Amino acid sequence: MKIQTARPFDKDYLDLPNSIKEQVDKQLILFLNNPHHPSLKTKKVKGHPRIWEGRITKNYRFTFQFEGDLYILRRIGTHNILKTP
Repeated sequence: MKIQTARPFDKDYLDLPNSIKEQVDKQLILFLNNPHHPSLKTKKVKGHPRIWEGRITKNYRFTFQFEGDLYILRRIGTHNILKTP
């Protein structure tokens, strides 16, 4: 699997608190190894059939889509990002 980040994801990541960035890094390693790892709780975003979400912590999520073996990380942040995934 290959991962690419979108510009909004990069900007969102820079704005995260350092403690959350550490959690993000751990969860993304899990994601690389198994996108359906139970702690990620991946599921489709309602109203966006090609966009999925994964869990970082209780309050933080990331969104992604995939095209073949490429996973594109779209957004990362609190639940608010799900309004514009």
